Amino acid sequence: MRILMITMSMLTLIGCTSVSASHANSQISHEDFAVEQVADGIYVHHGKHLDIDTGYQGDICNISFIVGSKGVAVIDTGGSLKTGNLLRAAIRKVTSLPVLYVVNTHVHPDHVYGNAAFLSDKSVFVGHEKLANTMELRRDQYAKLNERLLHADASGSDLVKPGLTVKDKLTLDLGDRKLDLTAHAAAHTNTDVSLIDVKTGTLFTGDLLFIERTPVVETDIKGLIAEIEALKASPAKQVVPGHGPATKDWVAALANAQRYLNQLLADVRASIKKNEGMEKAMETAAMAEKDKWQLFEIANRRNVNTIYPALEWE
Repeated sequence: MRILMITMSMLTLIGCTSVSASHANSQISHEDFAVEQVADGIYVHHGKHLDIDTGYQGDICNISFIVGSKGVAVIDTGGSLKTGNLLRAAIRKVTSLPVLYVVNTHVHPDHVYGNAAFLSDKSVFVGHEKLANTMELRRDQYAKLNERLLHADASGSDLVKPGLTVKDKLTLDLGDRKLDLTAHAAAHTNTDVSLIDVKTGTLFTGDLLFIERTPVVETDIKGLIAEIEALKASPAKQVVPGHGPATKDWVAALANAQRYLNQLLADVRASIKKNEGMEKAMETAAMAEKDKWQLFEIANRRNVNTIYPALEWE
């Protein structure tokens, strides 16, 4: 696998002049922007496992690009214009072909706020059929969150809505390679999209799959468990998750996430049946999984907070 390192000074050399090198150096948590080539024409930048409340800097998820004979498709863009510009610089280090598509796997700000870096490329922005409306509903909330967490680095970031939407299935053509997109039912969010590069069998799951980092539930834990089960039938040869390393042992990775979610679901249901409060459930649910995941203490409590009220009404 080949690793590309994009230094901050390269931004000004290849046209990303909207961010000064000196300012970006002071804000990005690591000096170089590493991009891993995981297959022919498939490149991934791995964000750091940092919590959004304690260490967020706009670069915590996987953001990727695929190079075809006619152009490039980007999969997620990071949590700020600055991160998006770093991704765009990495693409220009690899190819001068146009960025034809920018695919957002779901609505969360760490995946979409780099979109604005690609407006000048006149790329087609692609997402779930519910993504545009969900972006609009959360616009003010996300803007305040980004300003609070990123301060000056939030400048220039914007929620760029999709112009091409996925209701069920959609195929994008990069020339010598086709990308098959699938819109999912409510799971991690209500806007989840996965994508498989047919040529290499590389499946991009978005946050339907976390590896190493504790899975997160925003919308429907039962839906998420079901969508993970459905992904096991994929013809994939390797998977790029929303967070964590790419892997060829992807069925096991899906099973790991499913195991945690099933344990969480069972334990919260048991707490409700015993009339234990949500705070008690936060202290006990899925504790058998504690040593298997990063950021468990924080993410698991949030998951309980999300699913407990919904499960009370089962």
